[in-house]
Amino acid sequence: MSILQVNGHSTYCYTGGKPFDAAKPTAVFIHGVLNDHSVWILQTRWFANHGWNVLAVDLPGHCKSDGPPPASVEEAAQFVIALLDAAGVDKAALIGHSFGSLIALEAAARAPQRVTHLAMVGTAYPMVVSPALLESSVSDPQRAIHMVNTFSHSLMAPPPSSLGPGTWLYGSSRALMRRVLASNREHNVFHIGFKACNDYANGEAAMEAVQCPVLFLLGDADQMTPPRAIKALAGKARHGKVVTVHAGHALMSEAPDEVLFALRDFVSAAR
Repeated sequence: MSILQVNGHSTYCYTGGKPFDAAKPTAVFIHGVLNDHSVWILQTRWFANHGWNVLAVDLPGHCKSDGPPPASVEEAAQFVIALLDAAGVDKAALIGHSFGSLIALEAAARAPQRVTHLAMVGTAYPMVVSPALLESSVSDPQRAIHMVNTFSHSLMAPPPSSLGPGTWLYGSSRALMRRVLASNREHNVFHIGFKACNDYANGEAAMEAVQCPVLFLLGDADQMTPPRAIKALAGKARHGKVVTVHAGHALMSEAPDEVLFALRDFVSAAR
């Protein structure tokens, strides 16, 4: 792990158990709403053991990272750029899931010379959040967590390369979300993150500013960010590629091998 000072606050990054090596390329993994670095555990460990520096961040105000949670995609993107500065990284691949995919997109648009690859996992634009979920994330967050997990999963049990026999994908995801919510008693990171997704309006303009290759990695059974919702944004990408795997919105755990292979092939082909 690595603790970096970003914008005056301690920021936690999981490194896949490997020390940072300036001679290696770097991949930054950005989680979605009410998640943390652990959603990338399989993919980050592979990258860390195959020639990459890994920075799987806990966003500000989430779990092991201090500071106020970002109230907008734009604010979170500036945090990612500041994270690169704090780590002494000149260029990096950005890999984001859901809310994290919008953050990665905006960061790649704001600092195109610093982003070598952009992978948008489980993404959509616009990323509209239903009024019922927005309201429930404030009035009854436990009910909202149940709703999100119902919509996010197409499987109940994990495939062999996920968390192992006996793991309940729905239950483990719900437990993670409850832990992330409880990690910040001062700010409702659930509602703040959802509102940031819903309010983001710069997606198409941002994509036009992106200069690196772009991967849209989608779940064919995703009810939160359906594959059809990426059509307009994908049309704006200069060097875009769409890969669809058999999974819901929680595709890193429902299709761990397929997600890893798609990311591996993307960064390998584009290097």
